[in-house]
Amino acid sequence: MNVITICAILKAKPGQEEQLRDELIKLIEPSRAEKGCIQYKLHKSHEKEDTYVFYESWADENAIIAHVNTEHYQTYQKNIETIIDSMDVYHLESIET
Repeated sequence: MNVITICAILKAKPGQEEQLRDELIKLIEPSRAEKGCIQYKLHKSHEKEDTYVFYESWADENAIIAHVNTEHYQTYQKNIETIIDSMDVYHLESIET
């Protein structure tokens, strides 16, 4: 299996931290229910009140493509347009030693 891990780091605009948090939480259950989703966890930074991190594992690239095309993901993208300051997304591959 070619598991792909995603680390998405999202930073809210000043004063929009709770609104971003609420939008991110809405993604969790429907995303976990998707075919190919292995892990989907949301984290909040201890150091930066405005920063959230999604740590996700997907069965393959097709599962990720399907995820970003779901209605709940598309709604999320639209809802965060005005409240997000930055988003860095990393597609990670495990290095086995």
